[in-house]
Amino acid sequence: MTFLKLIIKEISYRKLNFWLSILSAAVAAGCLIGALTFLRAHKLRTEEIIDRKEIETKKRVIKLEDDYRKITKKMGFNVLILPKDQNLNDFYADDFASKYMPENYVHKLANSKIVTIRHLLPSLQQKLKWPEKKRTIILIGTRGEVPNVFKSPLKPLVQPVNPGEIVLGHELHSSLNISIGEVVTLLGKSFKVSKLHRERGNKDDITAWINLKEAQILLKKENKINAILALECKCAWAGLAKVRDEISEILPDTQTLESHGKALARAEARDRAAKEAVAALDAVKHHRAVMLAEQKDFVSTLVPAVIFVCAVWIGVLAFGNSRDRRYEIGVLRALGVSSKNIFFLFLTKAALIGFAGAVLGCCAGFFAGMLIVSDKSQTVSLFALFQPNALILTLAGATILSVTATWLPALSAARQDPAEILRKE
Repeated sequence: MTFLKLIIKEISYRKLNFWLSILSAAVAAGCLIGALTFLRAHKLRTEEIIDRKEIETKKRVIKLEDDYRKITKKMGFNVLILPKDQNLNDFYADDFASKYMPENYVHKLANSKIVTIRHLLPSLQQKLKWPEKKRTIILIGTRGEVPNVFKSPLKPLVQPVNPGEIVLGHELHSSLNISIGEVVTLLGKSFKVSKLHRERGNKDDITAWINLKEAQILLKKENKINAILALECKCAWAGLAKVRDEISEILPDTQTLESHGKALARAEARDRAAKEAVAALDAVKHHRAVMLAEQKDFVSTLVPAVIFVCAVWIGVLAFGNSRDRRYEIGVLRALGVSSKNIFFLFLTKAALIGFAGAVLGCCAGFFAGMLIVSDKSQTVSLFALFQPNALILTLAGATILSVTATWLPALSAARQDPAEILRKE
């Protein structure tokens, strides 16, 4: 009888033992492949979630920054450019500049490649007596914002005052009972009231705004201004030194002041948008990482325990098989089958058991992992979950495990004395 026929006879004669051994190997391999498939699915799903969240986060940051930009834009200008010879003590005491600079300074800024400021607005301010109304007012001549040649146009922070029109602060129009459309006289020139401001609680309440050219004529300051208002760009948030350096290179005869509170609030508000979105993304990453760590801990405990139990069970079945078949082994030895062949008979059978069980277990474990994935509605493809290296290692490992577990029973069976066995039987 050939060695192969002997193995087939062995398997066919002890079917229950054979299939129980295959089941043990299949359980071990199935647990390992199922766990690896599940962990692989979790990893792929995490990558998918993070990628989607990153796209959502970028969109959210852009949206939040735009919202904050619109909100903080209402805070107004936060950079003030004054003539270099302006005494700041006088400026803070009077709340307006008493020195002047050429109007074309604003065009120099606008035509430069300056990046730290935008929304350039020239103005001419002076405190004076409104002789026709016998009131002290602050007269501001202004025009539309001067667009930067090298930047895309933006919606202005303030609307220009048209020639022949005047805009009045709350204290002026309320105390003088002036209404929109009314014609008033200022320094001998007639103006139509185009807008009345609500109460602001600052000097704006006693301010009158007219067109810059008309203010220059009335104040005899043709082509002169005493201030340029501007707004810091995002690149220079809370960075006055950077703003001053860039402006001084273009307009050396000026000095720059910053409304620190407005600039800082604007910077913090817009920066908060990015931090909030990034924090949400980090929270998702942390949650998924914690879940993966917990699953790995569980798998690293369960799988080795299952493999150990299955290996012990295969060994127990092999011991039982060798004990129950002592008489058959004695007969085979008496017929001339060597102890070496007996030994390899048991090991070959164990290898077949390990390999067959691994094939069944890998299939079952893989599809069990897929079922878990589908139950959780995870959009992970079958191809992405397939891990050829894990499959090869599992097939080889299950075969080696089965052979190792059967080694001692096979060795014990091969060493039995046929004469002793047959005499006892």
